[in-house]
Amino acid sequence: MLQEFIRSLFLIFIAEMGDKTQILAMAFATRFKVYQVLLGVFIGSFLNHGIAVALGTYLSKLISINTIQIIAGFLFVGFALWTLKMDEEDEEENKGKNYGPVLTVALAFFIGELGDKTQLTAITLSVDANFPIFVLLGTVSGMVFTSALGIFVGSKIGEKVSEFTMKWVAASIFMFFGIEKLYKTLPEEYLTTVNISIFFIVIIVSIYLLLKPALKARKRRRLF
Repeated sequence: MLQEFIRSLFLIFIAEMGDKTQILAMAFATRFKVYQVLLGVFIGSFLNHGIAVALGTYLSKLISINTIQIIAGFLFVGFALWTLKMDEEDEEENKGKNYGPVLTVALAFFIGELGDKTQLTAITLSVDANFPIFVLLGTVSGMVFTSALGIFVGSKIGEKVSEFTMKWVAASIFMFFGIEKLYKTLPEEYLTTVNISIFFIVIIVSIYLLLKPALKARKRRRLF
C-alpha cells in the first residue's frame, strides 16, 4: 500500500515540475488566497485522477485519449476567455463567497489534466495496482505538493503586480496551452491556413469584446 502511494506521489511530483498546472497554480495564487487555491487543486485533481483510476484502461476504450485532449484544448481556450470576462464586480462577489475561487481553480485543474501525462500516469499505475485508492491519493498528493511550490512563488509575485496584469497573465497561460494542445492533437486536415486564420480572428474579436468594458472602466477611473 505505502509503496504504491509513494511511487505514485513521486512520479506525479517529478512530472508536474515546471508543467502548465504548476504555472497555473502560480498565477491563481496572485489572485486568490493560498488555501482557496490548494483546495481547488485538490478537488480538481481528485476528480480528474479519480476518473482515471476508476476507469483504468477502459477509459481509452470509451473515449480515445486524443479526443479527450482535443476537448481539453478547446476548454482551455474557453477558460482563457472566461478569465478575461471576470470583471471587478465579479471579483468582489468572489471575495464574499469562498466557493467562487475554489471552483474556478478546481475547474481549471480538472480541464488542464484531461488527457494529460499525469492522468495517463494515473491510468497506467491503477491497472496493476492492488490498492487503487492509494494510487489516487499518491497522484493527488503529488499534484498538491508541486502546486504548493508554484503557489508560494505566485503569492510573492502577486504582492508586486496589479490584478489586471495578472488577469492577462493567467488568460495568456490558458490560451497558450490550449492552442498548443489543439495544434498537437487535431488531425492535419483541419490545420489549414483558412481554419487557423478563422480561429485566430474569432479569438482576437472575442478578446476585444471582453476587454472593452474593463478598459473603459479603467479609463474612467483615471479621469476621475
